[in-house]
Amino acid sequence: MKVIDTAIPDVKIIEPQVFGDERGFFMESFNQSKFESAVSGPVNFVQDNHSKSAHGVLRGLHYQIQRPQGKLVRVVEGRVFDVAVDMRLSSASFGKWVGVELSAENKRQLWIPEGFAHGFVVLSESAEFLYKTTDYWFSEHERSLLWCDEKLAIKWPLSISPILSVKDEAAPGFDAAEKFA
Repeated sequence: MKVIDTAIPDVKIIEPQVFGDERGFFMESFNQSKFESAVSGPVNFVQDNHSKSAHGVLRGLHYQIQRPQGKLVRVVEGRVFDVAVDMRLSSASFGKWVGVELSAENKRQLWIPEGFAHGFVVLSESAEFLYKTTDYWFSEHERSLLWCDEKLAIKWPLSISPILSVKDEAAPGFDAAEKFA
């Protein structure tokens, strides 16, 4: 497993070692001991989620203000542009974002610790997206952050208007969004 630092030190790109031949490939997609060593601390995943989305669907930016979730995300079919926004008031990277292309082909994973808003846009015809979370989903604590907030200036690689949920269309901008202490 190779760990690549991003512009935000707490967010990590994880590249698993892939063994391939004419039959296909094998990779260890998760190893608790290696992962904890890579992120410098204990992590306990309690829930796995799987979504499938069509081209141009943008999901996010989501976070839980109470019971925050760390997420380890990857794509098993297709290609997405994945984004994490630091919502931690006490962080040196508060208000900054990092974006990474994740695909079935590159097999990269992204570690997004607690305190970040997270979202992605589908770049391929469709994409299947998997994520492990460090806490359960609680609808009463879920928050959304406006994906196109000018203050964040996220450079989404969009050639069309994204397909959004009603919740994501109505999300507040960064200044009005709840933050982590």
